[in-house]
Amino acid sequence: MTTPLGLSADTARHIPAEPPAVREPRHVPLAHLVRGGIVEGVHHGSAVVLGPGGHTVFATGDTEVAFYPRSALKPVQAVALVRAGLPLEGAELALTAASHSGDERHQSGARRILERAGLTGDALRNVPDLPYGAAEREAWLRAGHGPTRLAQNCSGKHAAMLLTARLNDWPLEDYLDPAHPLQRLIADTVEDLTGQRVAGVTADGCGAPLFSVSLHGLARAAARIATAAPDTPEGRVAAALRAHPEMLSGTGRDVARLMTAVPGLIAKDGFEGVQLAALPDGHAVAVKISDGADRARMPVTAALLARCGVDPAVLTGFATAPVIGGGATVGRLCAVDALTPPAV
Repeated sequence: MTTPLGLSADTARHIPAEPPAVREPRHVPLAHLVRGGIVEGVHHGSAVVLGPGGHTVFATGDTEVAFYPRSALKPVQAVALVRAGLPLEGAELALTAASHSGDERHQSGARRILERAGLTGDALRNVPDLPYGAAEREAWLRAGHGPTRLAQNCSGKHAAMLLTARLNDWPLEDYLDPAHPLQRLIADTVEDLTGQRVAGVTADGCGAPLFSVSLHGLARAAARIATAAPDTPEGRVAAALRAHPEMLSGTGRDVARLMTAVPGLIAKDGFEGVQLAALPDGHAVAVKISDGADRARMPVTAALLARCGVDPAVLTGFATAPVIGGGATVGRLCAVDALTPPAV
């Protein structure tokens, strides 16, 4: 039996309203901040590396507990929209999965997506905000602008959600309701790509429904997208991200630089210290920093990508961050030794 959406009755269910039981994750040390030879700070978290075929190559911490991937889930959401008929390609499809910096190309791209649906920025239901990128935010404020929905870093995703709803004759006003056909389809896609049932649902910072899975499930979804055939929705999303990393993030952002440095890599960050990365051969990495510290996310990811066979020399600029004292470098932020690949 199928529903009007073409989904099975079991798949097209309402997302559970009750949150899962709260359990504190069993995180472990992932990164050290060393100043003058002394460990001054420790960032705890969890991380997993999958090999081709989906087997676990390395795991530490609590990789099976449910958590909210935040914006790291956006490539999965983009796949769901393409499955529902979203016709975007290239830069505009990359923008659909973006946490963009808010420069002109990002805002104009979101505006173009809305125009395809016959809509303007007034139809967006994301939270008004200033541009996310520091330079873009400063330029925006100098020009006398305030918070807007188009400037907010999720505007591309929201514009694509509206276009998808329009193309399917679904209601527009409540497109962020977890029971809306669009959001139910996104939840189904999350479950399909992660191989897990959604454990809970809440609202992300932008107002869109956010679905919780495990870190292991997030890595599995990243691998599914990175290894997909080009003519599939997953493959189309992967191709767009690889070709337009700066639409996915912004000029100078670490995710864009990492994807440029490692050919074929797809990567996406998320608030509260989340990072996913996956290679065309099926290796995939997922990281959660427990205290949400953004500064620890990339050094940990770089160490794990080295475990995937990426040349450490390519990762040098991502593996550490300097600790400054009196204008001089007096230490570094780096992944703990246990994360680095064993010597061959």
